[in-house]
Amino acid sequence: MQERLQKIIAKAGIASRRSAEELITNHKVTVNGKVITELGVKVDPTQQRIEVNGKLVNKQEPKVYIILNKPRGYISTLKDPQKRPIVIDLIKDIKQRVFPVGRLDYHTEGLLLLTNDGDLTQKLLHPRNRVVKTYLVGINGTLTRSDVTKLESGIKLDDGLTAPAKVKFVRGKRDKSWWEITIHEGRKRQVRRMFQNLDRSIHELKRIRFGPLELGKLVPGEYRLLTEREIRGLKRWPGHQR
Repeated sequence: MQERLQKIIAKAGIASRRSAEELITNHKVTVNGKVITELGVKVDPTQQRIEVNGKLVNKQEPKVYIILNKPRGYISTLKDPQKRPIVIDLIKDIKQRVFPVGRLDYHTEGLLLLTNDGDLTQKLLHPRNRVVKTYLVGINGTLTRSDVTKLESGIKLDDGLTAPAKVKFVRGKRDKSWWEITIHEGRKRQVRRMFQNLDRSIHELKRIRFGPLELGKLVPGEYRLLTEREIRGLKRWPGHQR
């Protein structure tokens, strides 16, 4: 059966759907020896030889799903021009080539999902599915009632008004406090920019939930495979929400 080439590449665990499209437009993909550069081309993986960077990709690897507690000082990409550490460097005993689902910035730690399941990645990152992310935010000082109201109503950023967030006080006093904030958007450095808009200085930012997944007791740099129950929960999203 014919499928779009970028979907086949994603299913094979080579890259996310978006990265697969970039591989095609960058002349890195061939079908039966012919370089393909146009998106939308349909092929039959059972009848045609598909290669990415000279590597055969028709044979699909077993799907793997990993939860990592990303430490500060790591990049959530597969490579970095500045040669900074990347999260894949932390995955030592997994044979399959996995990639991060979304990103956490260099200074942010916490829950990061990695997988070679391109279809699930596409689903989790699509805005219409509103996958919630919860962060533990440590700030200097505390939030006022007005600050909380602004976060829960939407903050005006340079790329538009944010969707309403859920805010919960965790602990602290007037000089230093910790809060949970839950959002479903995926804008770049969104939480940091929201607090910057309120003139609140962040000294700690950790993602503790992603959809139905929880970080739990994993220490920074530690990872584990998802349980079958967790995998089913992700695949059912957004059928079940908190």
